[in-house]
Amino acid sequence: MDQKQKTPYELLGGEAVLRNLVKRFYEIMDTLPEAKPLRDMHPTNLQGSEEKLFMFMSGWLGGPALFVEKYGHPRLRARHMPFQIRKAERDQWMICMVQAFEDVGVQEPLRSELLHSLLRLADHMRNQEE
Repeated sequence: MDQKQKTPYELLGGEAVLRNLVKRFYEIMDTLPEAKPLRDMHPTNLQGSEEKLFMFMSGWLGGPALFVEKYGHPRLRARHMPFQIRKAERDQWMICMVQAFEDVGVQEPLRSELLHSLLRLADHMRNQEE
């Protein structure tokens, strides 16, 4: 299989790398002072959030559709409606994700492609007028 036929999930490194990425994302969110407002939206124990993000990203990247199999359609905007998401929260989420990509060592061009897609997705989650 050549590079053009591989899914982003495969190009990233599959389950092990994705798990490391998501784990690192939540470690950063849990400790980065700039992300405290975002962290405060989450439960004290981040294990469930981490597992759901892993499952969602697995399918989103073209790997196993774990989230859909367990919970049905992601309905991301609807699931995030209980939380006030503005540019600030979007940006905090992206700061954590960019750092996680850096720490896990995701290489170009995949790094930029995925981060741009994630920014569009995070921007779509905004639900507050500004």
